[in-house]
Amino acid sequence: MVTDRDRNEQGRAQQARPRDALGRPLPYGAAGVEPISEEPLPPDETLAYARRLLDDGRPFAAHEALEVRWKSCPEEERELWQGLAQLCVGLTHHERGNTVGASRLIERAAGRLERYERGAGPTYGLDLGALIACCRDRLLGA
Repeated sequence: MVTDRDRNEQGRAQQARPRDALGRPLPYGAAGVEPISEEPLPPDETLAYARRLLDDGRPFAAHEALEVRWKSCPEEERELWQGLAQLCVGLTHHERGNTVGASRLIERAAGRLERYERGAGPTYGLDLGALIACCRDRLLGA
């Protein structure tokens, strides 16, 4: 089977094209941002890493870091990590000028995070309500 997707040695899809800071693919050979590690990190390290990426203006990379965690987390924490990753995708869409997509993803993420918070799972020091409000304010204040 011939495919145009980049694959690693195990045959899993792995993006080899360089990307810009907002995750958009660039032509092969172009200089892009440094890709993130796909190794899962402990929760607190994941949050610190995602925060640094956001501070550096890389919400798409922060989404990828959170996605790595969600794919390796305990089942009962999945809503938390998926919701956080979706917030970052919403911010990515916002930065790309896609306000409709940004709003939809922020609201989808808010639903996940609100459900998770009602379940009283660990939040690793995050104030999920404040985080959701911050993202909503960013969309409205644009």
